[in-house]
Amino acid sequence: MKTRGRIFAVDDDELILTMLARALKNEGYEVNCQTSSEDVVANIARWHPDVIFLDIDIDDQMSGLDILQAVKGEGLSGEVVMLTADDSAESAIRAMKLGAADYFTKPFNIDEVKITTSKIIEAIRLREEVDYLRDRGRSPEKQFVGESPVILEILEKARKLAQAGAETILITGESGTGKEVLARQIHAWKEGLDEGGGGPFLAVNCTALPENLIESELFGYARGAFTDARSDKKGVFELAAGGTLLLDEIGDMRLDLQTKLLRVLEERKVRRLGGSVDLPVDTTVIATTNKDIKAAVDEGGFRGDLFFRLSTFRIHLPPLRERQGDALLLARFFLGFFAHKYMKKEIKGFSPAAEKAILQYSWPGNVRELRNVIEHCVVLENVAEVEPRHLHLDDAAKAGRPQVERRKNAAIILPESGISLEEVEKTLIRQALERTNNNQTQAARLLQVSYDTLRYQVKKYGLL
Repeated sequence: MKTRGRIFAVDDDELILTMLARALKNEGYEVNCQTSSEDVVANIARWHPDVIFLDIDIDDQMSGLDILQAVKGEGLSGEVVMLTADDSAESAIRAMKLGAADYFTKPFNIDEVKITTSKIIEAIRLREEVDYLRDRGRSPEKQFVGESPVILEILEKARKLAQAGAETILITGESGTGKEVLARQIHAWKEGLDEGGGGPFLAVNCTALPENLIESELFGYARGAFTDARSDKKGVFELAAGGTLLLDEIGDMRLDLQTKLLRVLEERKVRRLGGSVDLPVDTTVIATTNKDIKAAVDEGGFRGDLFFRLSTFRIHLPPLRERQGDALLLARFFLGFFAHKYMKKEIKGFSPAAEKAILQYSWPGNVRELRNVIEHCVVLENVAEVEPRHLHLDDAAKAGRPQVERRKNAAIILPESGISLEEVEKTLIRQALERTNNNQTQAARLLQVSYDTLRYQVKKYGLL
């Protein structure tokens, strides 16, 4: 049974604790109980509960209200529900003012406790997911589009993995092929089979986050783990509980983090930075990369054991140029999508010549490039039928070879008329920043310069 949440209950009546623990464990919760106030705040901090049940009259050392005040004052995670034998409103009002989420008067109805606990857990999950997505500015759900034989075969494999409940999946492919979109599709299929309702889909770009933050982003941290850790913080493994976690561009993850990730995937447990408790991981992990991970393993840049753990279930997305007919299908899809988004009702479709140009172009930037081209066309053109000139593909189509192939044979040749070194430098820096989503550490590595040198050049040319 999936773990629905973690409950910490404090009451001096062992019978009440036994009844409460049995009922909540039967509902799929992890429950930890304590019959005194001794070290209770520290124990709560170590256990990271979602919900804390506190008896108001525990013992002479601390009352439940004292514990509530300490929990809230120290920024510990967990919503507090008070248990009281006092049927007057005074203690309940005081508890609510101190930050309690709810209260029950003894003897309480255990079914009401179950319902309240479920609602609190659901509210916590929803709030955390909304906050995370708001902070990261994630885009809305996208639809995976494709009808070529190779894509239909991939989608069938992906659906089977979702139905089987595969815990770890690796998706490889060039940049822009739709790896995240496929991950979202797998999540949607998986959640459609979950009778308990859909879990969250959270994505972390392993190259976009600063190196000093990615560990706390993944695993979370306990209060006091470092100077600014004033309260507990859940990592994405916990936030994605019951759902799907996408680790994008995992090929760029630091080796020390790869070691910790391997432990999480094998043991299905995570420990927050500065924490002392292993928390269960109940999420599907989908990793994506545009790198040749096997080659990275051979070169020592990626752990072999992590690669083999991730590649148990592996899907490779081919570039758009190898997806027969999908370019036109996607172009029509994006045209309709953006025409609706930008209220361009006059745009009806592509001319035969435009369709031919779309099919003949090699799309080195894959689906992402196609999407950008169509959006650019819809925004800037006011026509009923899109012509080849509106797509601006002529020069690229004349090149006649995919970008990957051109790169292999590329060389810098000084033209007869000369060239501006400053413009070359600006262009290369801009490309490195685009490829790494403006991660200057990664961009500096691509350009084989120091981080400080890159920062100076970026500031010099005003590129960020």
